[in-house]
Amino acid sequence: MIKKICKAIVNKSFRRDVLASRGFYRHLSDEKYLKMRFRDLVGDELNLDNPKTYCEKLQWLKLYDRNPKYTTMVDKYEVKKYVSDLIGEEHVIPLLGVYDSYDEIDFNKLPNQFILKCTHNSGGFAVCKNKADFDVAGEKKKFEKMLRRDFFQSSREWPYKNVKRRIIAEKYIDSLGNSDSVEYKATCFDGRVGFITICQGPAHVEYWKRTNDHFTPDFEWLPWWVNYKHAKVRPEKPEQWEELVALAETLSKGIPEVRVDFYVIDGKVFFGEFTFYTWGGFMHFNPKEWDRKLGDMITLPQK
Repeated sequence: MIKKICKAIVNKSFRRDVLASRGFYRHLSDEKYLKMRFRDLVGDELNLDNPKTYCEKLQWLKLYDRNPKYTTMVDKYEVKKYVSDLIGEEHVIPLLGVYDSYDEIDFNKLPNQFILKCTHNSGGFAVCKNKADFDVAGEKKKFEKMLRRDFFQSSREWPYKNVKRRIIAEKYIDSLGNSDSVEYKATCFDGRVGFITICQGPAHVEYWKRTNDHFTPDFEWLPWWVNYKHAKVRPEKPEQWEELVALAETLSKGIPEVRVDFYVIDGKVFFGEFTFYTWGGFMHFNPKEWDRKLGDMITLPQK
C-alpha cells in the first residue's frame, strides 16, 4: 500500500512539476497557483486568511515571509560560508569546485571519489565512487536538464527563485544515496527544535525503501508519518544527539520554520542543507490530526 501511495503522489506531483518548470502556469499568481496545487495534492481548500495546519502555514510562509537571506540559505554554494560563519567550517562538507556549466568541470582535477550537486534545487546530485565507472556523458544530460529547470515554479518556493544555477563538486561522503544512508533532519521553529527525523535508506529514489522516524528533542518517539513509514526496528539515539539539537537551534534562530539537515560521519556532525517547505508543504499526515498539532508549533510573523 505505501508503495502505491508514494508512487501516486510522486507521479501526480511530477506532472505538475514538469508543466510548471516549462512555464505552463507562469501566468498564475503565486497565491492562485498554490491554491490549485493544494487542492490537487492535499485535497483541501487552502485557507490563507486563517491558516491552522502545518501545510497551510507553510504555504502562507511562501507568500508572506520572504527574507532575502533565505536565497543564500538554499544555494548549495553560498550556504557553505553562511553556515561556516555560524557554527564553524568543521561542520561543512569541503568544496572541490564550482561551475557555471557541466562542460566547465575538469574531471582530471577531481579526486577518484566526489559528489556533484546543482546549487538551485533539492535532490539534484550524482555520487561518484570511482571515476573509472562514472558515466560522464550520461550525467551531463541529467545535469543540463536540471540546470534548465526552474525549481521555483513547481511549488513556488520563493527562496529558490533567484538562486544562480550552478554545479558544485564536494568531497565524497559515504552517506548519500546508499541503502543504509542515515540523515538527521531537525525541523525548527524560531530557533527551537520541534522534532528531529531520523531518515534511513536511499534518498530521492524508491521511496518505499526509505523510513522516517520522528523524535522530540528529548528523544521521545512521535507516532505519525508522511509518505515514509516507520522503521521496523526503531533507531537508537546517536551520541551526537545533543550536538545536533544545539547546532540546529543556532542555525534556525529568527526563522519561523526551517528544517536543518545533518549527516554524522566518523562521529562528526556535518551540515547537509536547509529546507523551508518539506514536500513543498503538500503532505498527508497519518494520523491526520498531526497536521494541526505541528501547525500549532509555527508562530506566523506579521505580513
